[in-house]
Amino acid sequence: MSERPVDVVIIGSGTAGLNAMAQVRRAGKTFVLINGGEAGTTCARVGCMPSKAMIQIAEDFHRRNHLGKYGIDGHEAMTLDIPEALEHVQDLRDTFVDRVLGSSTDDLPADLFIQDYARLIEPTLIEVGGQRLRAGAVVIATGSRPLVPKPWLDFGDRLITTDDLFELTDLPASLAVIGLGTIGLELGQSLSRLGVSVTGFDQLERIAGIQDPEVNQAAIDILGKEFPIHLGQAAEIREEGDQLRVTAGTHSVLVDKVLCSIGRVPNTEGLGLEHLGVPLDARGLPAVDPNSLRVGELPVYLAGDITVERPILHEAGDEGRIAGYNAARGEATRFRRKTPLFINFCDPNICAVGQRWNDLDPQTTAVGQIRFAPVGRALIMGKNKGVLRVYADKTSGRLLGSEMIGPKGEHLAHLLAWSIQQGLSVGELLRMPFYHPVIEEALQAALHDLYGKVEAKNSGGLTELEGLPD
Repeated sequence: MSERPVDVVIIGSGTAGLNAMAQVRRAGKTFVLINGGEAGTTCARVGCMPSKAMIQIAEDFHRRNHLGKYGIDGHEAMTLDIPEALEHVQDLRDTFVDRVLGSSTDDLPADLFIQDYARLIEPTLIEVGGQRLRAGAVVIATGSRPLVPKPWLDFGDRLITTDDLFELTDLPASLAVIGLGTIGLELGQSLSRLGVSVTGFDQLERIAGIQDPEVNQAAIDILGKEFPIHLGQAAEIREEGDQLRVTAGTHSVLVDKVLCSIGRVPNTEGLGLEHLGVPLDARGLPAVDPNSLRVGELPVYLAGDITVERPILHEAGDEGRIAGYNAARGEATRFRRKTPLFINFCDPNICAVGQRWNDLDPQTTAVGQIRFAPVGRALIMGKNKGVLRVYADKTSGRLLGSEMIGPKGEHLAHLLAWSIQQGLSVGELLRMPFYHPVIEEALQAALHDLYGKVEAKNSGGLTELEGLPD
């Protein structure tokens, strides 16, 4: 079989693959983009976008429970047409997918965008669609899929994942969510607010990937009031008539469907990674430099969710750009990665920024916090639940990280991420303007608490005349 030469082959047309392609195009190199399976990014098709559409509907419908406090009558009569709501979610999902594909691949001829499954024969020799491509470099961005234990597949359509949820035309009366990470918790709360009887299970003692014990307990207390949450023991499933019984320790529930959200695994089956000639880990992946995305000394780069390190859209985009830049130039330039930023869109939001609790040195770290109960803006919104915790280096006062559950947390998390990436100290942040009344005053209060626990003071770089008193 003849070999067709090409500068860069990109396997996978999700967020990482499309960003890699943009870099290769910008460098003026030839490329071929390959995609097997469903078109469209995970985010647009089955991830962050359709889930946020469902979350918005659920939150708006749930809000009716607060209207009576404001003297708004008639809210008890509000109803929700579930099939119509799901159709709206699907319509938005299709719009998101069309936009992604239309802006990136519509202008590509069939010889540059091959929709088939690829297999590595050698590190830079790819077989796809009955032809072989000899690449100068390869970017592998095949993404991930939901993890489902093999025995659970026997339950058929009574067990669903996020790949199935957004295809439903109606919702079950009852559902168990197994796995209360970001996906399970977001969808569990939303489905509960849409009228489904939801029960949550996780074998860990924490939810949403939270590490800070204060934030974790607050999250369990808040969300546990909306639907039962059972932690610390693995869940088992067995058939009982037409339904499924889910049991974890002494807790058992009979449900119509189970949403399996216990994690995701990289899409490596049939890809031929064993032909890279380097050791593979238990997941079937080679070691990858996180700053260059290069595999050893090979002209091969891994990007996006396949690495399972930062399965978030903006991280996948960054990784695609890094991999594409290096692949187009045959380089291994190491780029500084952005400050880690994780946002769970439960109500209230659960967020983590910068260094995580488990990585902090308790001897050199100061912790400040504020509970949202007395925060004026949160009180006005009727959302004064949660806690915000911020971490700083005790000596320098430099902000290190934060975890929180609270209203408008998505915005507070961005402010903190930007501040940490700039290396700002607690004192410098407190010299910034804080309007009143806004939710950012919660951050101001947490920083004041933290400021009293660090050694460095007045580190804002201002003279006495320029700066206000502390």
